Amino acid sequence: MSDTSREQRIHELDATLRVGKNGIEPVVDELNTQLEDRQFVKVKFLRSARGGTTTEELADEMAEQVNASVVRVRGHTAVFER
Repeated sequence: MSDTSREQRIHELDATLRVGKNGIEPVVDELNTQLEDRQFVKVKFLRSARGGTTTEELADEMAEQVNASVVRVRGHTAVFER
């Protein structure tokens, strides 16, 4: 897949997971499941989830737990790939 079409696919993704005030733990299993079925998964981090951390830190922690890579972090949204 060319870089242009890959970037286009990532850009057009809708966020299928939202991380809220309960943190990342409740959504880690669902992220793992979605990564089994899809190449990319976009996750939105709500303000209540971030607390004193950054979106990048939370995304890196989630990626480590599901053995995935963070493809992109923009604003409060991260895209994961396995």
